[in-house]
Amino acid sequence: MWFIYALLAAVFAALTSILAKVGIEGVNSNLATAIRTAVVLVMAWGIVFITGVQKEITDITKRSWMFLALSGIATGLSWLCYYKALQIGDVSKVVPVDKFSVVITMVLAFLVLREAPTTNTVIGGIFITIGTFILILR
Repeated sequence: MWFIYALLAAVFAALTSILAKVGIEGVNSNLATAIRTAVVLVMAWGIVFITGVQKEITDITKRSWMFLALSGIATGLSWLCYYKALQIGDVSKVVPVDKFSVVITMVLAFLVLREAPTTNTVIGGIFITIGTFILILR
């Protein structure tokens, strides 16, 4: 089941890039990011209330609050940089560099989370790295 959600995430991420590039035309990238963020905020809280999980908010530990907040800051900074890159660059070049985050995430998972690297993961990371550089050097 995780694969279906991951595949849907990839499809929606692809749509995000194309829709954002069209929508950002003539709009300040920071303002565009704020609009996108507001839509995501309303949608996420809507799902929380529709599914009834808002009552679980009191169960969240201080540690989880801290790391979720830091994750939110990282997301915000990522989105601000991504929208600026989309505004001034070609989508076909911006997206591969942005998706290089997959390799960075894998390395951090090995170092920080102590996940065991596998041969397939390392080879996949190498291919993503090579592909990223091929796309940006053309």
